[in-house]
Amino acid sequence: MTALWTVDAMATAMRAARQGALPQSVSGISIDSRTIEPGEAFFAIQGDSRDGHQFVAAALAAKAGLAVVAVDRRAQFPSDAPLLVVPDVLGALRDLAGAARARLHAKVIGVTGSVGKTSTKEALRLALSKDGKTHASLASYNNHWGVPLSLARCPADMRYAAFEMGMNHPGEIAPLSRLVRPDVALITTIAPVHLEFFGSLTGIADAKAEIFLGLQPGGVAVLNRDIAQFAHLQRRANEAGIARVVSFGEHAKADACLIKCVLHPRCSTVQADILGTELTYKIGAPGRHLVMNSLAVLAIAELVGADLAMAALALSELQAISGRGAPIDLDLPGGQALVIDESYNANPASVDAALALLGQAPVGPQGRRIAVLGDMLELGPKGKALHRGLAAPVVANAVDLVFCCGPLMRSLWQALPASRRGGYAEDSAALETQVVPAIRAGDVVMVKGSLGARMAPIVKALQRVYPHQPPLFPSPHAAGGWEGEAST
Repeated sequence: MTALWTVDAMATAMRAARQGALPQSVSGISIDSRTIEPGEAFFAIQGDSRDGHQFVAAALAAKAGLAVVAVDRRAQFPSDAPLLVVPDVLGALRDLAGAARARLHAKVIGVTGSVGKTSTKEALRLALSKDGKTHASLASYNNHWGVPLSLARCPADMRYAAFEMGMNHPGEIAPLSRLVRPDVALITTIAPVHLEFFGSLTGIADAKAEIFLGLQPGGVAVLNRDIAQFAHLQRRANEAGIARVVSFGEHAKADACLIKCVLHPRCSTVQADILGTELTYKIGAPGRHLVMNSLAVLAIAELVGADLAMAALALSELQAISGRGAPIDLDLPGGQALVIDESYNANPASVDAALALLGQAPVGPQGRRIAVLGDMLELGPKGKALHRGLAAPVVANAVDLVFCCGPLMRSLWQALPASRRGGYAEDSAALETQVVPAIRAGDVVMVKGSLGARMAPIVKALQRVYPHQPPLFPSPHAAGGWEGEAST
């Protein structure tokens, strides 16, 4: 067993009291008793709906090395149970994350933005790992518990580390950035996500700019040159004392500049100038949004001293993951249909990107492009208008049929030409009964909606009804021992 932490180091970092026969070290950290491995430490975190203390016994029965519990819950466990006892479990996890950062000599990258964080972080993991040991956040672990968990899991001998940071409200990214203390801070883009909590795109930009507050002295900000908020973000970076801002995009003045790209159904080819070096490379997953964010990935590879050519070559191995564009081939009578699983989350920018991806997908004989869309949540007073506005990209991307569910998507349904209306229902369960029998051989079906719209069951229903080839990479979005809220 490779030691991630000695118990002495953990106890010191967390100021923990010891109980029972503790091991000398632990091999990992878990908050999920269902997936914990022997020898790992189980943190009994209090979630919104579940208390991790309820699963301590299960974790220890699964041969966890120890559990970290709150002092006011200590009495409910046997006196010989191997425990580290702390005032607050989440606070202890943050303390351990701080100790992990203090011992880390890697180049550290922080990633935020309204959309594209997870795919960009995964691309960074892939690109940098070709040059040295690389650690990155698991899945979309980007909130107040996910970031400290990801950092506390980081081994000391990494050369590179990438951490995703999300938020639902102002003030949430600043403490995460101060914990991670990145050498490079990336903001992928600004889009109307959680708009009801910010009121404007400028408010969202200011919240994302909180990532600059934890940047290491001499650190670099990497910003999207193509968005309207670029100058505003650049000013925020300068106000935070950041001397160097590197830009990416199609803009002629971008430091990492797209020269041209060719979009294919399951990949893309790109020619770009990355900080003065011209490169041609392939991205193994489709979508123009991945092309644009690859410019940032390669700029960061150059900034942290990784082998740029190897990083670009590695992007050919990038794969879309379940819930975020993974292709699923279904066998139907008469041929195959393709499902593009975008069910994990949705906002206007990501739905636009998903519709563009659907628009470039080739259909079979008699096949159709079909969008299955659930509500985009947390958009505030502009919600109905933003849903109605999706009618234009539906038409522009030659989408043949649209199935909608949810009260907000009714606005899109009413705005669609009658010939493009596939079906409408109040919720995804009711829509499922319309979508599943409507699919035929040759179709390409894209399923997308906010997490609360529950679109993933429609994807699962299609897989149940029709034999299918599963995606190469399973979904990384399963919750831990309790379900945390989504942050973006």
